[in-house]
Amino acid sequence: MNAAAMSTASAKAQGGTILYVDGVSVTFDGFRALNNLSFYVEPGELRAIIGPNGAGKTTMMDIITGKTRPDSGDVLFQSEIDLTKLDEAEIANLGIGRKFQKPTVFESHTVFDNLLLACSGGRGVFQALFHRLGTAEKQRIEETLTTIMLTDSRDALAANLSHGQKQWLEIGMLLMQEPDLLLVDEPVAGMTDSETEQTSKLLRTIAKDRSVVVVEHDMEFVRDLDCKVTVLHEGSVLAEGRLDVVQKDPRVIEVYLGR
Repeated sequence: MNAAAMSTASAKAQGGTILYVDGVSVTFDGFRALNNLSFYVEPGELRAIIGPNGAGKTTMMDIITGKTRPDSGDVLFQSEIDLTKLDEAEIANLGIGRKFQKPTVFESHTVFDNLLLACSGGRGVFQALFHRLGTAEKQRIEETLTTIMLTDSRDALAANLSHGQKQWLEIGMLLMQEPDLLLVDEPVAGMTDSETEQTSKLLRTIAKDRSVVVVEHDMEFVRDLDCKVTVLHEGSVLAEGRLDVVQKDPRVIEVYLGR
């Protein structure tokens, strides 16, 4: 980052960002996965992260969620909470949810029970499933079923859902934990065209109430998200802006879109 950009980022952090990443570097066995990475996400913002394989997208998410420690740099949540000092469980409890590319749901349980288990707090599976639901819990589950478009499948076993529906269910399970920031890794990989379109609508809806960062390769899906795009290359931000702008950037065309 140049001095002006660093000044702007610092001002934004103090002014109330949900996620502030500044000067983050990390090296694995001599390979620099992140190289002075700096960007920020505002509250209520939907952001897409794109870039070629090896650009540092997964490592970036690992740093934010506490799976990996940076060698240097700052990672702040809600302007002031230093995520580099916390472990994965502590970060999740702060209100940061992460959706991996492959859906992980309880396939032997119904859609409804998956959502119930997700909001069960510290209860085990048996206690959660036989716990008497309060009005507020029921309402949250019903609202989440509507949001993730699975109201009609509430009693279906998760194992019988399509790939796309499993992705939506896992997103719903994260929503039950009421995160302020949701990180989503390649959500439409393996989806049908219809499911991809529905997922775009889903994420735009979710972003009305919280910040959402989406890592994705599907450019048409990113276009449908209609949001700011950050392009990573060799562990740093190469370009940033609306998709129609970054697509015309000669550097982006050379290292990513032209391949």
